[in-house]
Amino acid sequence: MNPVLKWFLIVTGGLSAVFVLLVLFAKYYVIVNIPIISGDLDTDKLSNQIKLPDGFSMGVYAPEVPDARILRFTEHGDLLVANPSLDQVMILGRDANGDGKADGSRVLIDDLNGPNGLDFFDDWLYIAETDAIGRIKFDHLTGETKGDYHRIVRGLPSGGGHWRKTLRFGPDNLMYVSMGSSCNVCIEEDERYAAMVRYQPDGSGEKIFARGMRNSAGFDWSPDDGHIYATDNGRDLLGDDFPPCELNRIEEGSHYGWPFANGSKVPDPDFGEGQEDAIATSIPPVHGFRAHNAPLGIEFVRGDVLPEEYRGAAIVALHGSWNRAEKDGYKVVSLHWDEQGNVVEKDFVSGFLQGDDVIGRPTEVTQGPDGAFYIADDFVGAVYRVAYGEEQKLEIVVAESKPEFSAEETLVSYSADERSTLSAQGETIFRAKVCISCHNPNGSGLKVLEKIGVKHNIQTLAQLFAKPTPPMPIFPLSDAEREALAVYLIESY
Repeated sequence: MNPVLKWFLIVTGGLSAVFVLLVLFAKYYVIVNIPIISGDLDTDKLSNQIKLPDGFSMGVYAPEVPDARILRFTEHGDLLVANPSLDQVMILGRDANGDGKADGSRVLIDDLNGPNGLDFFDDWLYIAETDAIGRIKFDHLTGETKGDYHRIVRGLPSGGGHWRKTLRFGPDNLMYVSMGSSCNVCIEEDERYAAMVRYQPDGSGEKIFARGMRNSAGFDWSPDDGHIYATDNGRDLLGDDFPPCELNRIEEGSHYGWPFANGSKVPDPDFGEGQEDAIATSIPPVHGFRAHNAPLGIEFVRGDVLPEEYRGAAIVALHGSWNRAEKDGYKVVSLHWDEQGNVVEKDFVSGFLQGDDVIGRPTEVTQGPDGAFYIADDFVGAVYRVAYGEEQKLEIVVAESKPEFSAEETLVSYSADERSTLSAQGETIFRAKVCISCHNPNGSGLKVLEKIGVKHNIQTLAQLFAKPTPPMPIFPLSDAEREALAVYLIESY
């Protein structure tokens, strides 16, 4: 088949694309499991289910951290947390009293656009937003920003299912930004999609550093060989067990296969034909995770606080599958390099998944000044602390229960005519965006919609539409369209 025609069928939002996707679902996914958007922090379940290597313990460092993603420690020991769906960055106070818990929390900066990547350089806090990179002066001693926030890079490619961007400064004092693909599999028009891009600290000198990385949400420099190692999420809709997710050693100017190849140079069924040369020169992964495990954050172990076997190892957060017949992942693993250079994967923190019951989804790992590892969980909105040689209990101060809404109370502010008009407009949007392909009320979709009016009001739904949880894509809706869609969903489900 002509590659252009294939691109059209898969990428376009028309009926042909939808038909192709539905055929694929019927072929590969008789049953599809996907976790609910968020859950409750249940320390009793954590205590009973969580498994750690001998000598390690886990505690809840901070319980109320919604949509916890990237973590970065300040020089003073405070912990910054990106909350992309809330358009803000939080700061968790340094554990000054040594009880293993953050000493308070607050919003550091808000009114951002899907902030995810965080890093410090020369007393600047850098933030990678959905479509820009900004920076603001930061006082590490006080934990306060100074002056105004300036966007030094604008017009980054945004939208699609992989809209979050990851930012880190390298040993060369240059800024590296990972940008995921806009799609499951396609030919991107903007070459910055599915790539790692490098900048000068002032945002100038944009250069594509590496390509063919579908969604490399985490990367770090190995203290042993100095190379960048990046996680990457393999494509969907090729079955439960293929393709593997990847760990890649990133070399400047290299291509890592997507969308032409999966795993170790296996031609993609949609885009591999006619790309033999590109596939032959692509770089295979140094390690394959199980398919759909969704590896995100990665950090190499530094220092000598952990046992000898962890020296030089990397800790990786596996967010967990959304499109397997049986859920998989939902844990934190350690990667160890043997004498032959092979990577051995071991469970580090497991138990977030028991059968079909999900109680956590790790997104990020970082090593603190104390040598412990801190883990972000965007499912329950929490940050955990994993330490060696300490006793920790999984205890939290009981938080206020999540709000429950009433559909009728939410809609009472609208007149009958307004409600009818908005609901009709919302239904038109729902059908035009082919939302039913994933939210089929007969139960065949990825996520069945129910009790929307109990879980959300107009405001929270509009917020979700603006910054959805992947794999739900971002649709360019106006405020009025988001309101209409919210009314329709609350009224109908």
